[in-house]
Amino acid sequence: MRKPIIAGNWKMFKLISDAVATATALKPLVANANHCEVVIAPPFTALKAVADRLEGSNIHVSAQDLAPEIKHGAHTGEVCGDMIKDAGCSHVIIGHSERRAMYGDTDAVVNRKIRAALHFGLTPIVCIGETLDERDAGNAEKVVATQLAQSLAELTASEVIRIVLAYEPVWAIGTGRTATPEQAQQMHAFIRQWIAQQFDATAASDLRILYGGSVKPENISDLMRAADIDGALVGGASLEAESFSRIVNYEW
Repeated sequence: MRKPIIAGNWKMFKLISDAVATATALKPLVANANHCEVVIAPPFTALKAVADRLEGSNIHVSAQDLAPEIKHGAHTGEVCGDMIKDAGCSHVIIGHSERRAMYGDTDAVVNRKIRAALHFGLTPIVCIGETLDERDAGNAEKVVATQLAQSLAELTASEVIRIVLAYEPVWAIGTGRTATPEQAQQMHAFIRQWIAQQFDATAASDLRILYGGSVKPENISDLMRAADIDGALVGGASLEAESFSRIVNYEW
């Protein structure tokens, strides 16, 4: 049985005091959420303060990115996986569409970052998804398959099981548009089938696949009823404790 994950990506929002206040407010609101794993991803500057405040709670802390290198060195501005773990993180988001579009994170870079995360014992939340033009051209599955093939290149089935995938159609991120539960389920089922074919049935069965893209308290329950949707990667609606807690405590 795959345990769902509800993860909140705070992106480039919140100073340390605000991040700690939001995490503190969220803590009691999701304290009884035993049906899923709860993850929040504050900005780098707030990771340690938030992780310290959440110690002993059921909320995991994630970074939003990491360096592809596994050794410390002259990499100005980068953050190594062991530094993230040292700050109190258990997860790390990799390959978000904003990283891909704005900062040049290719599938090859994503592959290196996945390897680095696994090396340091972090759980990678690996983002994939097509643009609106790619979907309208009928190439959504082809694009996602290519991202999977290149991002997961040369990984073993046992390594893939340690990864969480997040299907985020680029056209639904921050736009207010959401893939219908049927559209999301269709792609999630395709991803699971692809994993089964490329790795094995056990990896496909155990792999957790999240949906991301304008997830809100109003649509989370419908999304979670789909057979192959194992949770959500939430953006804007995760910035406030009350709205994010409503998503975490969806009807199930």
